[in-house]
Amino acid sequence: MPNYSFRCRSCDDTFEVSRPMAESSDPAACPAGHDDTVKLLTTFGTVGRGAAPAPAPRQAGGGCCGGGGCC
Repeated sequence: MPNYSFRCRSCDDTFEVSRPMAESSDPAACPAGHDDTVKLLTTFGTVGRGAAPAPAPRQAGGGCCGGGGCC
């Protein structure tokens, strides 16, 4: 289940709520009980090891108008 970040305009607290995507835009009260909250735009990032794999080498000929049979 995804987490959504909110910020309380009353106490300036930032908090997360875990809920289904269908309820992603529903309002959320802050942990202190305030109802004046705003949903924050969050980003997703990944960290990997090593370099990205090299692209597969292109085959000679066989492409459209390059010796294939599509033209």
